[in-house]
Amino acid sequence: MKWRCTWCGKPHESNDPPCDSCGHNTFEEAVVREQEFETVDTGTQYMWVCSNCGRQHMKNNPPCSRCGDHDLEKTEQRYSDVDGDLEVPSWFEVAKPYAPIVVGFALIVALFATGIVSTSIIPGIGTPSPPDAPGEGTEAAGIDLEATEGEVHDRLEAERDADESRSYDDGLAAYAEYVNRADVARTYENANPDSVDGSDFGVECRNDLVGGSVPISGSIDDYDDEAALAETVVEAVVASDRLNESGLESEGLDLHVGPDGALYGVYLTC
Repeated sequence: MKWRCTWCGKPHESNDPPCDSCGHNTFEEAVVREQEFETVDTGTQYMWVCSNCGRQHMKNNPPCSRCGDHDLEKTEQRYSDVDGDLEVPSWFEVAKPYAPIVVGFALIVALFATGIVSTSIIPGIGTPSPPDAPGEGTEAAGIDLEATEGEVHDRLEAERDADESRSYDDGLAAYAEYVNRADVARTYENANPDSVDGSDFGVECRNDLVGGSVPISGSIDDYDDEAALAETVVEAVVASDRLNESGLESEGLDLHVGPDGALYGVYLTC
């Protein structure tokens, strides 16, 4: 003969309350049924559910182990609920809380991929951004400085021997721009920009790099157009004996106009 608690249904070997599970003081006889093997019907099973957070407990032993609430409600345990508890959430339900993070990451990638935001703003990624320098680096007094840089390259190519042709290298041009702006910033503002190396701009021939500042006479107001300025810059490069140096394959140039109209140039080749 076995006994069970009339409150929680826990089976006991003898009619010796209180229940060692819930502390109830009344037992009843358990019904034994003969089937293929002898079993003991323990009756309806109960759980104690926290009325505050819903946490289930095996015993009526407040407070709640999750939220600390002292109100535990006796609830019949229904195994039909197990299927619902074991349902696997869909991938969408799992990913939904992270959707804002995924969208934000995709937006950042798109900004970098389209060039709207330069990768140079990320430490260790991309080429260094040129330092801030007073004056103009793209256009001044109606003269397009970037167009002038391209015309200087074309004129230098026309004057070189055929076997000494050089390509215009964007990495060298970016390096020249950084060096040029750093010089302008030091001249006008006593700035101290960070030091850089050709490798920071992807210049593979940096060990054979030659060049530097190009003295350009006069003020930007002395030139009527890009062609006139380009002619003066070409003369300065030729005068520096860098036109037909052997073994050089690429070049880059940067022009900048100071706030007083003075012209600054850096020519690099390797």
